[in-house]
Amino acid sequence: MENPFSLKDKVIVVTGATGVLGHSFINSIAEAGGIVGVLGRNEAVAKERTEAIIKKGGKAVALIADVTSEAQLTAARDKMLSEYGRIDGLVNGAGGNRPSAVVQPGDDIFKLNMEGMKEVMDLNLMGTLIPTQIFGPSLVESKGSIVNISSVSAQRTLTRVMGYSLAKAAIDSYTKWFAVELANRYGDAVRMNAIVPGFFLTEQNRTLLTTEDGGYTDRGNTILKQTPFKRFGNAEELSGCLVWLLSDASRFVTGSIINIDGGFNAFSGV
Repeated sequence: MENPFSLKDKVIVVTGATGVLGHSFINSIAEAGGIVGVLGRNEAVAKERTEAIIKKGGKAVALIADVTSEAQLTAARDKMLSEYGRIDGLVNGAGGNRPSAVVQPGDDIFKLNMEGMKEVMDLNLMGTLIPTQIFGPSLVESKGSIVNISSVSAQRTLTRVMGYSLAKAAIDSYTKWFAVELANRYGDAVRMNAIVPGFFLTEQNRTLLTTEDGGYTDRGNTILKQTPFKRFGNAEELSGCLVWLLSDASRFVTGSIINIDGGFNAFSGV
């Protein structure tokens, strides 16, 4: 009996694959039998992670591209199509925050860094829209699945991270809107959903949440207090949902935004 949760021989491109969460994404896809397009700007890391998958018996291709560059993404798509002839999935994993888009407690909120805000919007929002535009037509042909990466900051107000919150809230709206439009135009040929990670330690937030001696900052402790599981997530804990959304097991799921946050979003704090 065929396993509907399997990704065997599905060709899946992951943007942001050179990051912490991206590393977990590509490994999970490869372990489920998928062929991975390891897309990122860091060529050395992309090639290293690709080689690691191949050494374990999997299949992967390093794709060097900036997610805001149509030309670079088009070249990456063409490379994947020339090697495997199809693309079955896209994970829009590229994103993150920038110091210039952070609003500190002492900042004048009527003198925001607009360039910083635009930079974070471009990285997170346009860095999701543009890859979808480039890879989307191939996904329609293969009855594919697109998975976007949102954030709890899109649903709950988190101080300081204004630009990032705005961008991720826009991704939630885009996921629902585009999923409906895809269905209206192509039926069930291509689906779009989003995963909402809670708090996972990455290189970008580690210094905000933890101290040099391994403890937690005041912000880190506040987050843990708000999280019923009382811990941060491990990147691998996103894998089950990701593989499910990319697999045929979720073929009637589209426009969904799924929280993986240890209960953070469900808890009122009381």
